[in-house]
Amino acid sequence: MDEDFAASVFERNCASRGVLTDITGRWGSLALAALHEGAFRFNALRRRVDGVSEKMLAQTLQALERDGLVRREVQATIPPRVEYSLTDLGERVAAKMKELIVLVEGEMDQVRAAQETYDRAH
Repeated sequence: MDEDFAASVFERNCASRGVLTDITGRWGSLALAALHEGAFRFNALRRRVDGVSEKMLAQTLQALERDGLVRREVQATIPPRVEYSLTDLGERVAAKMKELIVLVEGEMDQVRAAQETYDRAH
């Protein structure tokens, strides 16, 4: 990797854009927030992230694993047991995501009021 390279999400070809998309996508943010609570097996994580399809969760976890945020551990049992958890980087990112979720959830009265005002005007 070029030592002069500096990531800038505002640059069209910056690799950080893809990572940011994986993190902030509909399912990426929820998977990270759920995994911030602890390790999960696939189906337990799917139940925790209500509404995600098996296919979308698998794709999301694969992207987050590729980005170095999620760890996939296969345990040698019969049948094999697969567990997902956060890496150190994933923990730091998920903590920020959790802060954002708490902020948004705590301001939902204000958000709903703004939505109603907007909807009446449009």
